[in-house]
Amino acid sequence: MLGRLRARLGYFTARKLMKSHRAVQQPKLWRWMEGQFARMAALGDVQAQSFYGHLLLFRGKGLGARQEGIRLLKLAAEAGEPKAAYQMGAISLSEDATHGPDGVSAARWWALAAKAGHPLAATRLAQLYRVGGHGLPADAEQARRYEARAEALGA
Repeated sequence: MLGRLRARLGYFTARKLMKSHRAVQQPKLWRWMEGQFARMAALGDVQAQSFYGHLLLFRGKGLGARQEGIRLLKLAAEAGEPKAAYQMGAISLSEDATHGPDGVSAARWWALAAKAGHPLAATRLAQLYRVGGHGLPADAEQARRYEARAEALGA
């Protein structure tokens, strides 16, 4: 119980320090902040998994950091976090040394994000269904449905 409270306080402090350009540029402080993000993500906090996953994916150094970021984003997306689900859809359509583009997987992640209220996910899903590709057949009705969802969400 006390450990969870310390983790939450450390995470909260580290998130506040992220707003300071000076704090982020100090190597010792940055390592401490990363430790707080990692600890909270390891405790299963969905928001921390999403935040730290994005951080590792875009600012991490090396393939290991990228893979850990994707793992954390996947955990957060499966728990219903819309930003993480959107990012997993984008990752699914990207191509790298480990996988090729997968339209079916991207559609699944973006549908989850759109259901959770992510307007860009609905827009991208409508575009994907309109043209099809990467293993996903074009479907005009689904495209119209997600265009309407995107409009309803304010996209």
